[in-house]
Amino acid sequence: MRTVVIGGGPAGLYLAILLRKAGHPVTVLERNAPDATFGWGVVFSAGTLGALRDADVPTHQAITDSFARWSAVDIRFGGRLVRAGGNDFTAIARTRLLAILQERARDLGADLRFGVEVDTLPDADLVVAADGANSRFRDARRFGAAVRPEGGKYVWFGTDLPLDAFTFSFRETEHGLFQAHAYPFDEHRGTWIVECAEPVWRRAGLDGVTEAESIAFCERVFAEDLAGHALLSNRSRWLDFPRVSCKRWYDGNLVLIGDAAHTAHFSIGSGTKLAMEDAVALAAALERNGDLTAALAEYEGERQPVVERFQKAAGDSAAYFLRTARYTGYRPIQFAVNLLTRSGRVSHANLAARDPDLVRVADAAFAGAAPGAVVPPPVFTPLDLGAVRLPNRMVADASPGSAVDAVRAGAGLVAVAAAVSPEGRVCPETPVLDSPEPWTKLADAVHAAGGLLAVRLTHAGARGATRSPEWGADIPLPPDQAWPLVAASALPYGPFSAVPTELTDLDGLTARFVAAAGHAGDADVLELDLADGHLLAGFLSPLTNRRPETRAFPLAVLDAVRAAWAGPLIVRLCVDDLAPGGLTADDGVAIARQARERGADVVHVRAGHTVAESRPDYGPGHLTALSDRVRAEAGVRTLVGGYLTTADEANTVLAAGRADLCALSPRPTPLEELG
Repeated sequence: MRTVVIGGGPAGLYLAILLRKAGHPVTVLERNAPDATFGWGVVFSAGTLGALRDADVPTHQAITDSFARWSAVDIRFGGRLVRAGGNDFTAIARTRLLAILQERARDLGADLRFGVEVDTLPDADLVVAADGANSRFRDARRFGAAVRPEGGKYVWFGTDLPLDAFTFSFRETEHGLFQAHAYPFDEHRGTWIVECAEPVWRRAGLDGVTEAESIAFCERVFAEDLAGHALLSNRSRWLDFPRVSCKRWYDGNLVLIGDAAHTAHFSIGSGTKLAMEDAVALAAALERNGDLTAALAEYEGERQPVVERFQKAAGDSAAYFLRTARYTGYRPIQFAVNLLTRSGRVSHANLAARDPDLVRVADAAFAGAAPGAVVPPPVFTPLDLGAVRLPNRMVADASPGSAVDAVRAGAGLVAVAAAVSPEGRVCPETPVLDSPEPWTKLADAVHAAGGLLAVRLTHAGARGATRSPEWGADIPLPPDQAWPLVAASALPYGPFSAVPTELTDLDGLTARFVAAAGHAGDADVLELDLADGHLLAGFLSPLTNRRPETRAFPLAVLDAVRAAWAGPLIVRLCVDDLAPGGLTADDGVAIARQARERGADVVHVRAGHTVAESRPDYGPGHLTALSDRVRAEAGVRTLVGGYLTTADEANTVLAAGRADLCALSPRPTPLEELG
């Protein structure tokens, strides 16, 4: 099989090596000179090294012989240095990596041609586009390609500063926050990437400077970190990182690999890793399949899901570095944990295994104890809400009959939903808060079990009069069993839902919420429901309320409930409708800020469900990023769920300062236990 590879970067060269080992004639066409490169160092993980060893031992040996190795991450923030140990990093100069791959490919008989411009597809059995993020052969129509900027403005420098750790440095300037991502790639030099948000970049006047002026500016900003050493340039320009994604990776005999098919933001250091792993997967698929189309389909099917997971992690990481200015008020140790767990691939338990001393200091700081104190992990640290002390940070939703069991299972606070009136029930089983006696008894039972009780004041609105949840979500009751529904506007919730009546008696509804607050008995905490498509949430959203003058009504209810209730108050809030034309996260943060100003002690972060056609992402911890944003920008404590199922997940969220309380969801029952 005659193969032409367009692009002589690591992906193209490594594929040429593997195809030559299998006996295929290979030509590599590269537009630049053999030693031309626009990067500095390349980072490899232990997993990638294992794949390279298995694919070609001589290449693996040559690469690892040239590695710089280190185990620490340094985080310079708030005038302090936090060092996290126990990591395993390796890197190599990009020029050295290319030289190794070129030499090995030539030794195996690959035809390497440099300084060659390729304008049309070559005549070959297989053509591989390995020509990078700006690929000339990645036609959007053929491959369903999309390219969009991700993260902030960045510039890629080298430095003659000898580094012994992967270093993150955050420096405040009169223009805003600048951050550096730096790591060694040999004993004398390192990579030094400077990044900032675009408004900061513009305020600093960096949109109109020369390369020399850019270097001088960055050397001033990071003078303390560089300690007299220089930044080095190799056509170092300020750029937007291009996030490349493709629905299809092959068309006919043309296939994409590496950055031509996908990119992952530099902040997780996986671009070259993914590219070379593409080469391994493509070569293996070609070896296993005699039919070219079958081989390319197998390659795409194997690699796309892997890359999508990395792109998701990279996107989360890129977004994190865009919002670091929110965290300037954090203690350095908490900021360090926040940064190290930013992509979701490192948890509290991972950190404890790598560097137990770091986690001991972080947990002690979280608990407000001395650095050497022995304290429980964050999820078991009490939280004071006014005069009420929660025994731990775990919150569980429960029915009145399961509340005590939830406490025995570990929850410090159990939340039981109750309608403020019979017509506000979700289903016939929903309790109604019309008398204090049953709630006082329930509170006594929860207290005896060692927990605290929260009562959630709710009105289902257009989502009411449904069958019990075991029948499915939002299945209407038969007409002879249903009750009349009310909503902000006469819009049914789902395609089979009854049409509600537009609610006009706003004072009457407010009075029912206030009366229900007075019936909460000896509950410790009250929660006001402004989420999940229920009545008050329906007033907030333009998707469900056609009367703009009434959209602030839920805040008036909050005022009234706050005046009637002296204890801790949680507001359960839909922060993002996750539907076109609905509330955005910006809107949700603004509402959360108003809730805090009106006396809410905690915002319970929710998203979606305002309308039936919203499409929340139900992945583990899918609400955590929203909680992080609400907590940082609205300045309010947050409660977050979103399919957090383990104490380790909760510890990670809490220790990083992304929430103050966690609603843990039970793990799904294994299939074998159902059968």
